[in-house]
Amino acid sequence: MLNIVIFGPPGAGKGTQSGLLIKNHQLVHCSTGDMLRAAMASGSELGLQVKDIIAAGKLVSDEIVIALIAERIENHPHANGFIFDGFPRTVAQAEALDGLLNSKNTSISCMLSLSVPETELISRLLERGKQSGRSDDNEETISARISEYKNKTLPVADFYQAQGKLVEIEGIGSIEEIADRISGALKDHL
Repeated sequence: MLNIVIFGPPGAGKGTQSGLLIKNHQLVHCSTGDMLRAAMASGSELGLQVKDIIAAGKLVSDEIVIALIAERIENHPHANGFIFDGFPRTVAQAEALDGLLNSKNTSISCMLSLSVPETELISRLLERGKQSGRSDDNEETISARISEYKNKTLPVADFYQAQGKLVEIEGIGSIEEIADRISGALKDHL
């Protein structure tokens, strides 16, 4: 089973590259962003709570995110593997994910970490906000999200590096160039 964590700051291209990996390796997409947006769109009490947290540029609680991931895994018992996009965002979540996967007799194969300069991230996110109308792609929220990433999420890379599973990928260039780097890295590391 191929289980990949795709990692990087907001705007690094995780969603775009996840789509290509899903297509090329027949993986099930575990995008916490998509799952959380679906919860918000549902209008449920949980969805409204999630909406307030995300609008403030903060992270949703581990309990909510882990429950969403566990449900996704349980709903796909015969998957070739999973790509985790936007998760784990904390070391506690990484530990919980390892525990969840171990209980299913599998583990993370690698973490693909997309590296992009902050000025490029801001530019990409502002453009995405104009194109998609996403309310969380504005300057104030973007700054909060990048700060949150640096303070709480970046240590997750160290967690996977200690396991020998961290693969750094330069996230600048065309979508195809980045995808080629990822393909090469997967061949070299799996």
